Amino acid sequence: MATKDTVTSVCTPPSRDTVSSSGPRGADSPKIAKAKSEARTRKLSRKALLAINVVSVAAGLALWAALAATGMVGLPGPLEVLVRGGEVLADGTLAEDTGASLARVLSGFLIGSLLAVPVGFLMGWYQVGRAIIEPWVQFFRTIPPLALLPLVMVTMGIGETPKIFVIFLAAFLSCVISTYQGVVSVDNTLINAARVLGANSYVIFMRVVVPASSPFILVGMRIGLGAGWATVVAAELLAAPNGLGMRMQQAQQFYDMPTILVNVIVIGILGLVMDRLLLMIEAHLTRWQERR
Repeated sequence: MATKDTVTSVCTPPSRDTVSSSGPRGADSPKIAKAKSEARTRKLSRKALLAINVVSVAAGLALWAALAATGMVGLPGPLEVLVRGGEVLADGTLAEDTGASLARVLSGFLIGSLLAVPVGFLMGWYQVGRAIIEPWVQFFRTIPPLALLPLVMVTMGIGETPKIFVIFLAAFLSCVISTYQGVVSVDNTLINAARVLGANSYVIFMRVVVPASSPFILVGMRIGLGAGWATVVAAELLAAPNGLGMRMQQAQQFYDMPTILVNVIVIGILGLVMDRLLLMIEAHLTRWQERR
């Protein structure tokens, strides 16, 4: 359709091939040379940042080992935690608990995110939808999801449903606000330009609003993922037959510090890996966005 192609061409930045062909044949223009120099600098910066990350982790482990050696804080050392991690991995306990917690987080997070995106679009695009939905979103946003857990357990039972529900609520509230903010923050110049070119509301929404608000959506999903992990651990501490949070609560009763730290580290690693996956998706979907 001509209108869609025209709108897309207006809202999409020029490709690299188009830019490269603008200079003299066989030689780079000053702008192209500067861009390549900046690209090389960015690559070097990424390597430097990776090296700093490695040094930071190594320094943290060294500090942890030093504190454990002094005996002042009662922490087990990294080697002791590593040995305990191997034990619970060998007997299958760690795999079972990790699978249970991961299933709860993924279920609540995916349901919450999939529902939050259309609700956020509805709030941001239609004033009537905003007037109906926003009071409820703001009301529940001020209530910690865990504060609703006793009520949810009474109404939904003590199975998996109440835990998944509070995770869903934490992810939903984080993502819906970010999606709504992304829609209302779309530059009116882009919308007006699309209207001048003859685009209808559907084309404007799909070709302008959705791409422009996608960075906000993905940031909201990352925040919702963190909220989901925080919620699942607390929910498992209160009532769960298995899971990383339940295992920490059980270990706390016997003052089993190595087991507690093993589960804490696993939660941190899982959260970090999932966050990096979302970052990769964000970088792919928002290639047009300028980054520092």
